[in-house]
Amino acid sequence: MAAPENPADKDPTPKRPLIMRYAARSDVGRIRAKNDDSAYVGKHLAIVADGMGGHAGGDVASAATVLDMLHLDHGHYDGDAGTVLADEIQTANSLLSELVHINPKLAGMGTTVTALLLAEGKLHFAHIGDSRAYRLRNGEFKQISVDHTFVQRLIDEGRLRPEEAETHPHKNVLMRVLGDVDASPELDLATMDVEPGERWLLCSDGLNYVAGHVVERTVRETRDLRECVETLVDLTLEAGAPDNVTVVLLEIVEETPDDVRTAAVEVVPPPAASVDATKTDAQSQPGPSDAAPPKPAGETDDTASNADGAGSEPASKPGEPTTSTDPHLGEHLSAAVLREELSNRPHELVGAAAAAAESGSIPTIAGRTVARRAATVLTHKSDQNREETDEYKPAAKPRRWVTIATAAALLVILGVGLWLGYAWTQTRYYIGEYDQRVAIYNGVSQRLGPIQLSTLETVTEIRMSDLPEFSQQRVRQTVPARDLYDAQRIVKNLDLTGTTSPANECASPTATATSSASGAAPAPGGTAAPPGTTAPSASPSPSPNACEEAK
Repeated sequence: MAAPENPADKDPTPKRPLIMRYAARSDVGRIRAKNDDSAYVGKHLAIVADGMGGHAGGDVASAATVLDMLHLDHGHYDGDAGTVLADEIQTANSLLSELVHINPKLAGMGTTVTALLLAEGKLHFAHIGDSRAYRLRNGEFKQISVDHTFVQRLIDEGRLRPEEAETHPHKNVLMRVLGDVDASPELDLATMDVEPGERWLLCSDGLNYVAGHVVERTVRETRDLRECVETLVDLTLEAGAPDNVTVVLLEIVEETPDDVRTAAVEVVPPPAASVDATKTDAQSQPGPSDAAPPKPAGETDDTASNADGAGSEPASKPGEPTTSTDPHLGEHLSAAVLREELSNRPHELVGAAAAAAESGSIPTIAGRTVARRAATVLTHKSDQNREETDEYKPAAKPRRWVTIATAAALLVILGVGLWLGYAWTQTRYYIGEYDQRVAIYNGVSQRLGPIQLSTLETVTEIRMSDLPEFSQQRVRQTVPARDLYDAQRIVKNLDLTGTTSPANECASPTATATSSASGAAPAPGGTAAPPGTTAPSASPSPSPNACEEAK
């Protein structure tokens, strides 16, 4: 009996794992006073976040989001990397809401997020906002992300051409964003096959001031990643750079022992000072926008929890399967732990997140809350610890019902308002064109999204070509009428006079010719009227009321 065929005999050389080689740069630009962008890129993770909220907290939002996610930079996820990435972004969204709860001055802050996670031979993509992701593979340069903006929605609906988007007055209005405005924001998610040699460009919208074909040519023709990133940012600065600009360029390659020595890799060194010195530095230096008090560098989240009188629970209970949860569960936002974690892996951290890590003022919340949230997200447990769940239920329940009731009431009010508005439009009429003829429409000549607010009432026999040029233009622009009778009157005027106005019956108020009993003038070519009689009117004169109605 033949021995079973060993698959390893066919390909004795096992495939090496895929990693990212990368370069990143962020610049404040020529107009803005501070940098609201943040970015991180390592061997398995790349993130670009563009903060919003102006002076209050755009930098806080982007820095908090990036720093909360950088612990995902590894490749072992047991097939659930895409779920972990999506859940972690949702968790970062909750973090922003809690930061606003701690410091109400940050209300309204938010951030875009565009992220790539390379794990187990697949590339997992997550996106919200208007930062962009481009891919260069097999000679094709393609934008993978879709902008969540107002103008992009107009383009998708066919109401705006793509070339008009750059000059549209509302081109920067975001429809979806991470922040304290939505408890569960909708993300664009995808899991894609990946090939060695393909390139990805992640960037904030500040790069949009460079023409698209110039960006594509630069990514195609510049082989060195660092040089390509520097060129793209320099081109933005030459174009005026009215916004912050952040660029991350990465290439998918097979891992080699020399990757950590690649020129495109920058390792953040561990702090040279002692823990006490780091603690003093963290307390004295402000963060990006003083979002929250910095935690002492020597204090972990577990000690913060004990200070509250309740020690943090371990991530896994006896009898539960072990997980690959971060060993510093919930502590990765502590300045000391963050610096230690960054020093142990090749990476680049730029923008507001880099400033926060250097200053030690990390935008965060109480350690117990972070630890509990991280345990929930990273282990994907269906059954949470009963004591911790009960601890948070009393405060959450009323808020949920109030939110639901408020949303329902707003929907009812909105529905009634829309119905009343539509009912009002159906009492109106206007004159327009249909099939090159004059027609009467019921409603108003506008659309509400896909809904047309008018219907065809009557098509007349009046051809548009029979009307004067001025009247044709007026009809094509639509002529409003108060009611159906008024619309029919306008059509009659068009038929008789070629204009939308009535005949000039009331122009001469002295159109009636009368003669007095004593001195009636003889009619031309005739005889005078007998004394004591009144000559008939030369033409009938309409009443003032009729004239007023005609006007």
